[in-house]
Amino acid sequence: MLKKKISKIFIGSNNRGKLREIRELLPKRVKIYTPIHLNLSKSPIENGKTFIQNSLIKSKYYSKKSAMICLADDSGLEIDILNKRPGIFSARWSGKKNNFNLAIKKVFNELSKKDKNWKKKKIKARFICALTIFGPGFKSKKSIGKIEGSISSKKKGKNGFGYDPIFIPSGYNKTFGEMKPSKKFSIDHRYIAFKKIRKFF
Repeated sequence: MLKKKISKIFIGSNNRGKLREIRELLPKRVKIYTPIHLNLSKSPIENGKTFIQNSLIKSKYYSKKSAMICLADDSGLEIDILNKRPGIFSARWSGKKNNFNLAIKKVFNELSKKDKNWKKKKIKARFICALTIFGPGFKSKKSIGKIEGSISSKKKGKNGFGYDPIFIPSGYNKTFGEMKPSKKFSIDHRYIAFKKIRKFF
């Protein structure tokens, strides 16, 4: 078990949106490394059945490649009426080029197939984030963060990334895409998950 706090970390992600948000969450004194530093464009095969399993796969893979303690995230959108899809396949719905306009179109198509009047209803959904820290001299730590909300009937806002323009968190009337990044970062699923492991930094 690591006795002192983590002073440098490898963030196991090639997703710019996630990298930006995790950077914002980590204390400023922590030295951050990313796959770009090591020219690691390849990602591991995520064949886990849960967010936690996939985040562990990523943290182990990048820790082995970098020989550093790694923090990895696996996150996604669950929509109740779609049997919690896209879930762990959230990124995969965006296709090989990570086109989230395509993914959002797919969400809307799937909702229309399920209920053609879905736009007039409150479609319950949640964002989930699993974070795992893994690496040399460190006992693996994991946490989960969830934020409940609903699906917007149309895309709103240009901020954020992924499904942010269609997710309205409970208690708000704006999508994550309409919120200032600083506001979103202070309430979302990634922040909730990070709060549980912040003591290691």
